Amino acid sequence: MRLLEGQVALVTGAGGGIGRGIALRFAEEGAAVALHCRTAVEPASEVASRIRDLGGRAVVLRADLADEGACRGLVREAADWGDGRLTALVNNAGVQPTRALPGMTASEWRAVVDTNLSSVFACTQAAVEVMRASEAGPGSVTHIASIEASRPAVDHAHYAVSKAAVVMHARAAALEYGPYGIRVNTVSPGLIDREGLAEAWPEGVGRWERAAPLGRLGRPEDVGDACVFLASPLASWITGQDLVVDGGVTARPTW
Repeated sequence: MRLLEGQVALVTGAGGGIGRGIALRFAEEGAAVALHCRTAVEPASEVASRIRDLGGRAVVLRADLADEGACRGLVREAADWGDGRLTALVNNAGVQPTRALPGMTASEWRAVVDTNLSSVFACTQAAVEVMRASEAGPGSVTHIASIEASRPAVDHAHYAVSKAAVVMHARAAALEYGPYGIRVNTVSPGLIDREGLAEAWPEGVGRWERAAPLGRLGRPEDVGDACVFLASPLASWITGQDLVVDGGVTARPTW
């Protein structure tokens, strides 16, 4: 039996590379998948078509997750599509603009925090309400954080802070939602490859490959595998944890 057979999952930010990888892996393991996107409708639709070609169920849903009401509406829409069921949520949607901290405006700060953190709060709260009301059994929530939650980069202050808060939200949510049988964890990826990255940032890619004990960048399916594990029965006694998926980069000494 596939690991997620019979599950109904919502993956936010499924129009991007990591989100597409997560959605596809969930479908390959038997889940029906609602793919959320804000503007990347075509890439999300391509993955949905691929899932259907494999014999799975998929739907594309649009929402601006900077708006709390849209977050809650998205979860309701996904649950309605799943015949009232939602067993897994992956909070993957996020933004990563660069801006030096001394010149950053409050609006620039809020744009990142509202998308990367506040949407996680709202989507999770709405999903837990559905999971508690369902007879499908315990559910799982996985947030996509980042190794920058503990290792900030220059010009990434707002992003790093938002991801550190996402890790703590998962721990707090695991504590309060655990009595309902709902598990909440995070996955913290390192540098994930995407089309054109090596050409656009050759020095950064080279540094990463030299620093990583496994000698390569991550792939979207690496993050997808971690999310599948955390949503599966194999992780039934795991909650409030951060699973780092970085090829071993954070195991290296920093001095």
